Amino acid sequence: MKISIIISFLALSALAPALEKEQFRPLFNGKDLTGWKGDGYLVEDGNLVCTPQGKNLVTEAIFAGYILDFDFKLEPGSNNGLGIHYPGDGTYAGMELQILDNYADKWKDLKDNQYHGSIYALLPAKKEGLKPAGEWNNQRVTLIDSALKISLNGKLILDANLDELSEKHPKHEGVKRRSGHIAFLGHGDKISFRNINIHEICPPAHEERVQTAGYKQIFNGSNLVGWKYKSSGEPNWFATNGILKHTGKKGETNDLWTEESYKDFTMVFDWRWAGMGEKKAQPVVLANGTEKVGPDGEKELVEIEELDSGIYVRGNAKCQINLWNWTCGSGEIYGYRTDPKQSPEVKAACTPKLNADFPVGQWNRTTITVKGQQVSVTMNGHSLIENVTLNEMPAEGPIGLQHHGQAIDFANIWVKQD
Repeated sequence: MKISIIISFLALSALAPALEKEQFRPLFNGKDLTGWKGDGYLVEDGNLVCTPQGKNLVTEAIFAGYILDFDFKLEPGSNNGLGIHYPGDGTYAGMELQILDNYADKWKDLKDNQYHGSIYALLPAKKEGLKPAGEWNNQRVTLIDSALKISLNGKLILDANLDELSEKHPKHEGVKRRSGHIAFLGHGDKISFRNINIHEICPPAHEERVQTAGYKQIFNGSNLVGWKYKSSGEPNWFATNGILKHTGKKGETNDLWTEESYKDFTMVFDWRWAGMGEKKAQPVVLANGTEKVGPDGEKELVEIEELDSGIYVRGNAKCQINLWNWTCGSGEIYGYRTDPKQSPEVKAACTPKLNADFPVGQWNRTTITVKGQQVSVTMNGHSLIENVTLNEMPAEGPIGLQHHGQAIDFANIWVKQD
């Protein structure tokens, strides 16, 4: 068994005791469809209702590891689905967990993997615990890396290893995904939902190892103690379950800064995109730091759903380490790569050696080392920037997390001062 799989199951075991309700936050506010997009759903008496016209209702946010808890009420013969790691089509590009009235005569001839709680077309759930149509059911979905568990009214009905399922079903793209949207997948039947809450799970911190190496945690996982805003814009950062989240709301720039200043340091942190951006055409950045030009002499552009953030080093915006989805990948020092006063060698050195970003929604582990005026960046085990000299970098200053209008999560932020 792969080590990552073992870690996933250990993590699930550790979470087995009931979590405090305060650790969950609502995905549905009981009033309107804020945070969701789709057709054929409405709010009635505080419940989310899929009408006979209901199709797919999808979260605007993207999720990775989490526990999702919700109530649902079926009508006789109702059929719906819960999309997890959902990018588009829930059944094959993502995964669909069946929501179905098992007792209806119309469904008596279904395949085992098409009844309630099953991973559609992949793995059947136990036919236990479902209440008759017209009664409220509670369902909890726990998803960490490749480990998936589903409990229905307190009974475990599915315990799956997605890595093993992927090996058995290599053509099913959805089972390979480890992040995506959450969705309700309507099939023309009325179903009601309520109390839709989520507990997001941050990646393991390996605390003993980083503490032994002399690192200090600068985000406590619970609140913004030790951090501050420098402007009066809307405070769109908040902490939940070890994750520092930016809502993605646009508006006046309001970056988040450490109260402490740093000279030489190494910073280790995890980050991931928690939403999508607007489509924009951006340049193709080449390995030497220049931007690709077409036969007509004009810059070649590629359309992307732009995601943009970064880490400010020593309080200086020009020394920002970019986190974004341009073609060159994260790690670029844009302020120096695009500075006409810098030499070609410096511009090339400020360009990532490769695009090492994981797919949108998955966690990336990044290390930034600052010594004197030299900066190095590694991400996901790859060296991206090596000892480039930033000749305008101050000798000391705070660390900043940039707000650029897209939803982004940070976790496990550790710093070691030299």
